[in-house]
Amino acid sequence: MSSRAANELAVSYGLDLFCVAPGSNPPVCKILNYGKYRFEKQKSERQQKKNSKSATLKEVQLHISIGAHDLATKANHAKNFLADGDKVNIRVVLKGREMAHQEIGEELLKKFISIMEEQGPINIEKAPSWEGKCYSAIVASKSKKQ
Repeated sequence: MSSRAANELAVSYGLDLFCVAPGSNPPVCKILNYGKYRFEKQKSERQQKKNSKSATLKEVQLHISIGAHDLATKANHAKNFLADGDKVNIRVVLKGREMAHQEIGEELLKKFISIMEEQGPINIEKAPSWEGKCYSAIVASKSKKQ
């Protein structure tokens, strides 16, 4: 059907002529209420956005003078974040003269990651590295949240 005839037919029904596949030969068009079509499309996009949860980045800060029980508690908190589908940024913060003993911070981060691996499989997304006075790494859960 020619585009002029299709347009006249659409006007006679009080609807719009909408081109669904302009790249095909010949172009595919529909006669529909464009306002209703646009509303339905926006509605489905909102529903998809509502159902999809993007992973947020949670943070756990450690200090080199942290106790063993506090370290285990923070590891449990981090594991709960991972169970919720979030990523966790683990930061070991050094202050003042502690910067002379960076190896202690590195050992603490390795110990914290090993505690978390005992509780379940994790994936290290960003390898441990120094960022100013902080030694940090980003971890995520290997299993996806159901």
